Amino acid sequence: MSQEQEAAGVGLQVSADIAERKLSGPERAAVLLLALGEEYGRPIWEGLDDIEVRQVSSAMASLGPITPAMLEELFVDFLKRLSTNGALTGNVDVTERLLNSFLPGERVELIMEEIRGPAGRNMWEKLSNVPESVLANYLKNEYPQTIAVVLSKIQPEHSARVLALLNDELALEVVHRMLKMESIQKDILRKVEQTLRIEFMSNLSQTSRRDSHEIMAEIFNNFDRQTEVRFLSSLEEDNRESAERIRNLMFTFEDLLKLDAASCQTLLRNVEKDKLALALKGANEIAMEFFTSNMSQRAAKMLQEDMEALGPVRLREVDEAQSAMVAKAKELATSGDIEINKKKGEDDLVY
Repeated sequence: MSQEQEAAGVGLQVSADIAERKLSGPERAAVLLLALGEEYGRPIWEGLDDIEVRQVSSAMASLGPITPAMLEELFVDFLKRLSTNGALTGNVDVTERLLNSFLPGERVELIMEEIRGPAGRNMWEKLSNVPESVLANYLKNEYPQTIAVVLSKIQPEHSARVLALLNDELALEVVHRMLKMESIQKDILRKVEQTLRIEFMSNLSQTSRRDSHEIMAEIFNNFDRQTEVRFLSSLEEDNRESAERIRNLMFTFEDLLKLDAASCQTLLRNVEKDKLALALKGANEIAMEFFTSNMSQRAAKMLQEDMEALGPVRLREVDEAQSAMVAKAKELATSGDIEINKKKGEDDLVY
């Protein structure tokens, strides 16, 4: 028997020893990329995110031998999925390429920014850009160890804000877990990342979208007074409900704390004493100090007595009284009796 025949015989024996098996999703991707090679596979690798690269790379490293039959089955299935009669798969990159084919680049960028959700090169950077209230609301239902892993990987200042929003018992347990934590095993970290990506990030853009009325209220806040009145009046004719929602969002009870001393004193003179006591019943110490500092000592003492005399009050009644104060402030601003500073600190004076 020649050397070539012997080698062929050995090859046949090896192929026979390879067991046919079903491939997992990452393994199928790994086989396909191996078959495509460096030149044709590069565009696909470049389109994967960090988690997907790690999943496929890990599968590729432990793949072992693949039989011709397994490879043929994979290619046939792949071609079926590409055909018009087969299944189509939509993802972020496909969507962006399609939009770029018929929409201006700036518009596509805005659309994709909303779809993708928080910015960041990897999962932990993205989580650091998620509002702490949203992240805390998700994590409160997770195991303390999972929370500890997440908070140990994101920015410390963000971790602190999230931790402060958890209930005391859970937060303390998380702190203990973080103190005892040493190095995190790669497979555990990978599972946490995958869970966050599937269960949290994929739904985040839907759950965290800002209310359109809130966005419009911020825009209206930057109009001059005449433009603001003109637009609100026109909007009110078409959609009174939306106009009222925007008007309420434009100026809140907390915004009253931005009034200058003269405007605050004018407002206090125009608010009924019982309404003022009710409104301040639900105010924090900063608000109380602001308003009482613009009263005489005698008036401040009488206000305190009126508030104590009220006893327990319904939250709804407090909200209504505060809304009445806001409405009065708007009314006085419209008549020119007071000046409302809507800027968020840029034009504030520092003494």
